[in-house]
Amino acid sequence: MKILQAPFKSEELKSLNAGESVLINGSFLVCRDAGHKRLYECLQEGKELPLSLRGECIYYMGPSPAKPNEVIGSAGPTTSGRMDFYTPSLLEVGLKAMIGKGYRSQEVIESMIKHKAVYFVCIGGAGALLSQRIKSYEVLAYEDLGAEAIARVEVEDFPCIVAIDCRGNDFYKQGRMLSSVHIVP
Repeated sequence: MKILQAPFKSEELKSLNAGESVLINGSFLVCRDAGHKRLYECLQEGKELPLSLRGECIYYMGPSPAKPNEVIGSAGPTTSGRMDFYTPSLLEVGLKAMIGKGYRSQEVIESMIKHKAVYFVCIGGAGALLSQRIKSYEVLAYEDLGAEAIARVEVEDFPCIVAIDCRGNDFYKQGRMLSSVHIVP
C-alpha cells in the first residue's frame, strides 16, 4: 500500500495505477454539488475563484454535524458523477485529484488524461469510520452553504483506492472485465 502526502506532487500522481490502495496524509479540500456550482459559475463569469485549485484534491463530501468533542460528523463520499458537469472546468484551472464514489463520465476521464489528474474512491457507507481519519476541518469559502461549503481537512491515513489513474486506466472497467472471465474446470 502506498502512502501519499497531500497536496500531491505531479510525479507522485503519475506513478499511481488504477486499482492501487493508498493511505493519504496531509490536507485536501472538501466540496459538494453547491460549492462546485459556485466555482463553475465564477469561472464562467470570468471572476476570480475564492481559493486556488492549483495542485489541489477535492473530496466530494458534505459532513453531518459534529458531536461534542469531535472534529466532524459522518464524512462519507458523495456520488462523484454529480460533479461531472463541473469537473473539466476545474481540472482546467489546476485541480489534480478527486475523491468520491462511483463512476466518472468519459468527458471527465478525457479531461483527467489531458491534465494528468487522478480519481480516488473510498467506501460509501463508511462515513463514521472515515470521519475518524479527519483531524481538522476549516471552512474556506461559501460558508452560507453549510455542509456544502468549501472546507479544508487535515487527514491521517485516509484510505482510498485509485479508481482512475492519470493515463485513463479505470479500475471499474478492469473489475468488470475480470468478472466476465469465466474459468472452466
